[in-house]
Amino acid sequence: MDGTSASPRQMNAQQRSAHIREVVLAEGLLLRQRHPWLLHQDALGAGILAFALVGMLGSAALYITGHMAWWVCLLLNAFLASLTHELEHDLIHSMYFRKQRLPHNLMMGLVWLARPSTINPWVRRHIHLNHHKVSGSETDIEERAITNGEPWGLARLLMVGDNIMSALIRVLRAPSWKHKLGILKRTALVYAPLALLHWGAWYVFLGFHAANGIASLLGAPIDWSANTLAVMHIIDIAAVVIIGPNVLRTFCLHFVSSNMHYYGDIEPGNVIQQTQVLNPWWLWPLQAFCFNFGSTHGIHHFVVKEPFYIRQMTVKTAHKVMAEMGVRFNDFGTFARANRFARQEGRLSELNPVERTAI
Repeated sequence: MDGTSASPRQMNAQQRSAHIREVVLAEGLLLRQRHPWLLHQDALGAGILAFALVGMLGSAALYITGHMAWWVCLLLNAFLASLTHELEHDLIHSMYFRKQRLPHNLMMGLVWLARPSTINPWVRRHIHLNHHKVSGSETDIEERAITNGEPWGLARLLMVGDNIMSALIRVLRAPSWKHKLGILKRTALVYAPLALLHWGAWYVFLGFHAANGIASLLGAPIDWSANTLAVMHIIDIAAVVIIGPNVLRTFCLHFVSSNMHYYGDIEPGNVIQQTQVLNPWWLWPLQAFCFNFGSTHGIHHFVVKEPFYIRQMTVKTAHKVMAEMGVRFNDFGTFARANRFARQEGRLSELNPVERTAI
């Protein structure tokens, strides 16, 4: 059954999800038949990682030697780091070197080094696989951690781009000291050591330059010690080549991801309701630093084992069948609904599964 003959009104949510998987998998198979080089999945994953790492190191060298503007280096490295995020996601689903633990774990370690703002990828594997089991529910820790389900306001804006700030705000909201200490302990464990160093250096960078700016406005410049200035010189370089790119990448990814996933009122296991396709033209500045995540990640919920570059290549076919089967596209009302699926309060419980997706 192809996308034109299938009628969503005659199918329940599970059948429509299965139809999407069938069509997208078939398109991926056709791609591999037309382009046999796509069959070398391990080599492609390793090659993309090498490209991203060499590119990040090369742009850093060009910046440090004065041959590249700071903002070019920062934007370029943010884009290249987004490639390593996609690779980590594929690695979590064991798409590269599945039966060869040494190269698999080496890749896991290298993508973590390229994105020191993130949690330990071996820990994230458990959290992310749980996300697929309970997507959109309160126990979906991964999406809740990046503000999915939060009402929009100053708190969510602060939390969406800063992992440590997100944890600290949750500490402040926790009802008891036991809960507060539990959040702090979990945060320290999952973010140690790289993310703690990354975000700590980011706060030092912001604090140092804010202090200098205020002192300059007051006409009383601060006489920093030579050691402090030497340390800050290193942090300033790191802010351009690795810290700043990952702060930008984190904000873009979390903003897009938290708003394309639904939360709170979806049917358990109903993949049709878990995500939307979020790809308006005005989101392209953000999509550029999370590798078109809003447009392609929804495909992954239906076809889990396709690597990210295949999703980019099958996106046209995937979007066509997803739209036919009732997946939402650019549902901007989710920003006002704190990511709830229902567009009108109380309507969801009155409708059958096919009608709920069609509203």
